[in-house]
Amino acid sequence: MEVILLERIAKLGQMGETVKVRDGFARNYLLPLGKALRANAANKARFESERATLEARNLERKSEAQQIADKLDGKSFIIVRSAGETGQLYGSVAARDVVEALAADGFNINRNQVDLNHPIKAIGVHKVTLHLHAEVEIAVEINVARSTEEAERQAKGESLTSADAIYGVDEDALKPEDFFNPEAEFETEEE
Repeated sequence: MEVILLERIAKLGQMGETVKVRDGFARNYLLPLGKALRANAANKARFESERATLEARNLERKSEAQQIADKLDGKSFIIVRSAGETGQLYGSVAARDVVEALAADGFNINRNQVDLNHPIKAIGVHKVTLHLHAEVEIAVEINVARSTEEAERQAKGESLTSADAIYGVDEDALKPEDFFNPEAEFETEEE
């Protein structure tokens, strides 16, 4: 099906372009969300008459998204989760969790604006891309840790996936003498 795009869509085209897409994509996504019109003579004339209004609305949305991106620039968000000693999370951090962390700081972002192809399954500092507008993207840091104290240590660049980082003990440096005293005399039970 051929459609006229009413806004820029990534990997598809710019506003005003007539592109050929699969019927299901047009019927289920582009047309219901008002992102495109069917490409026929009446709709082409309608688009040309409304072009200035559409471009002004697109520019306004872009400037709003850019303002949010400027506020988000350089921000880091902490998500506290339970994890094992190796740093493996008992659950995972998905786009929904990222949206909740942003909302706690006062940013209203939709889940479909979070570009998280695979859920986060380990503690650490992760970069997550947010698509605020078709032409505005920003990367934020998501600091996944067991506690806020660990998140602060991770933010400084410390790795928390070893026993040394968690307990303050270097397992590789331990020797048998650390566990028992070889010179100690054993007491035997006397009958």
